[in-house]
Amino acid sequence: MTLALALGALVLFYVIFLGASRPTNPAGTTSRPSSPERRENGYLAASEWLIRSGVRVVSLREPLSVLGESGPGLSPRGNLLIVTLPGVQGFSAEELQPLDRWLRAGNTLLVLAALDDEPDWAQASGAISTDDLTTLTGLSLQPAHAGDGRLRGVPERLATATRRTLVANRPHAYFEGVHTAVALSDYPAAPWVARVSYGTFFLALAHRGDSGADALWTRRVGAGRIIVSGFASLFTNRVLGLEGNARLLANIVSTNVAADGAVIFDDLRQGLVAGYDPQRFFADPRLHGTLAILCALWLVWALGGTRLCAPRPPPRTPRETDLVRAAGGYLARVLPARAAARALYEGFFDGVRARTGLARNGEPTWDWLERHPRIAPQELMQLKAGYAAAHGRGRVRLVALHNLLLHIDRRIS
Repeated sequence: MTLALALGALVLFYVIFLGASRPTNPAGTTSRPSSPERRENGYLAASEWLIRSGVRVVSLREPLSVLGESGPGLSPRGNLLIVTLPGVQGFSAEELQPLDRWLRAGNTLLVLAALDDEPDWAQASGAISTDDLTTLTGLSLQPAHAGDGRLRGVPERLATATRRTLVANRPHAYFEGVHTAVALSDYPAAPWVARVSYGTFFLALAHRGDSGADALWTRRVGAGRIIVSGFASLFTNRVLGLEGNARLLANIVSTNVAADGAVIFDDLRQGLVAGYDPQRFFADPRLHGTLAILCALWLVWALGGTRLCAPRPPPRTPRETDLVRAAGGYLARVLPARAAARALYEGFFDGVRARTGLARNGEPTWDWLERHPRIAPQELMQLKAGYAAAHGRGRVRLVALHNLLLHIDRRIS
């Protein structure tokens, strides 16, 4: 009986932990815009083209906070970071300050956001996070039609991909030799209106060829620069060779990347993690040898030293501390961290509204906070990042959020 149960446990272990392993990106699934991706939505063509042209290319699979540490062996200035939105995860508060310092030191951030196009990978990711876009660039979005709170395409896929064109507003170094650039949209993109956050300034460089709406912006950040594109598919494998897309990318790289600089693809936002490849891990013979030894030792122990009917320990009388610990554990499981964070933000905004004579409805008062002289820009960035995390995009740290809200409340009191 012991032998039969031990073998059954081994079979169950294999089915749960090893039998369900799958390739990270099996054929038939939607490809994502990452630098090693060979299919239509990847950046492999652009990556290899830049490498053959003598430009260093880095696949960043760590948080953006490593940029402030000059990792991975990067020059302190003259680099170009390419971020594609939406991603599979949002940005944490720990990434924002190092990114801001890195930009101000003389580097460039290129954000390719699925606003005017809706590729299939963007539809699979859901609506683009407007909080991520605002946090990174200072450009905020609003739906074009009243009552429409979403910025995403309708679920019905188009029969054929729609071509969207990007046309320069005026002569610029980025558009030298570029008449038009092309993006492809697999789903209809919802209309939106761009707003510039308080204290920021954007220069519109290009517009959509069909509607005339601005679709490419740039702004200075210290010695660095931020570029925002409303087309997310401009430099993917399937469109890089169309119209002037490759020339547009070459102009952006040649203008912003120094001789010792690099083009960095933020692959972490597309689900690629540094130092872990499941296929190589499960194919390593050392793993199978180790598992075989562990299973043999466990089987010997199960057959030689395990009793099927273990004696039950005598019941222990619960103490007062046990009651307190049980009640605290129950409350911690019932109340999600995001719900607690949202309640903290509503109380904080109601306090601000009471000071300014506004109605206490818990709505954010970003404009008033941005104009307050006692609030540092870094604190406001952390406050916005925590608000985005409380609404479902990122990890919530209640203790740090509570301390930040107390600190700001004392500043403005």
